[in-house]
Amino acid sequence: MDFTVETATDAVLDSFRETKDQRLRQVMESLTRHLHGFVRDIEPTMEEWEAAIGFLTAVGQTCDDTRQEFVLLSDVLGVSMLVETLNGAESTVLGPFHMTVSPHRELGESIDLLGTGRPCVVSGRVTSADGTPLPDAELDVWQCTEDGFYEVQQPDVQPPGNGRGLFRTDDEGRFWFGGVVPSHYPIPTDGPVGSLLRATGRHPYRPAHVHFIARADGHQPVTTHAFVAGSPYIDSDAVFAVKRGLITDLTESHDERDAERFGVRAPFTHAAFDIVLATAPEATP
Repeated sequence: MDFTVETATDAVLDSFRETKDQRLRQVMESLTRHLHGFVRDIEPTMEEWEAAIGFLTAVGQTCDDTRQEFVLLSDVLGVSMLVETLNGAESTVLGPFHMTVSPHRELGESIDLLGTGRPCVVSGRVTSADGTPLPDAELDVWQCTEDGFYEVQQPDVQPPGNGRGLFRTDDEGRFWFGGVVPSHYPIPTDGPVGSLLRATGRHPYRPAHVHFIARADGHQPVTTHAFVAGSPYIDSDAVFAVKRGLITDLTESHDERDAERFGVRAPFTHAAFDIVLATAPEATP
């Protein structure tokens, strides 16, 4: 069969006919149909296609141990959030800065090692979908400084592990830890993804938030954010991750008993954020 515009797609699809993994075959066939359809739609010149290959090459070359430009590209195109939304109602993007292992910390410990930001206590409860508290659930937490930087971005300024912590909930599924009031911040714009945003007239900013990954035996893990209500860009997150149910109010608490329990002085800034985990399919009777 001659390889022509009309026969190209069928020729490539036929090349996958011996694929034993049926899921892989499904993925490759769908990718081929959509990619060929895209090429037929825009009819790129050779120069444009070379520029596209060069862009993807630059994205890969920008990745290193502390930066994932392909994740960033997936984020700004809304693909990360689409995959998350297909797989979980309250899941959000992992983001490009979950690149190091969070240090284990005791409940109530602060993840702020600098002591320069406006202190904030984050507390909540991890429960099953039916409201049952989940004791000993694992909570991986990370956030930026009040200036909008993660520690992997400032290795000469922030100590390793600043803004990060790995906690376990108590017997009632509760958690609490100290941190700082986070800031809105721009995603990295010094690479090819930044160039793409500038070329398309898009801003690079994310609203203020705290990241969470929650896990518990017999339940599906969830990756999520607590977004600060009223933060700039709350309605135009560069990576499309804001969901109404994740917007969290920061309040000034004067409760002396809570202050004592959290190990701070009243008044203090407080964010309450509960996390619900769905039962894992294999754990369902």
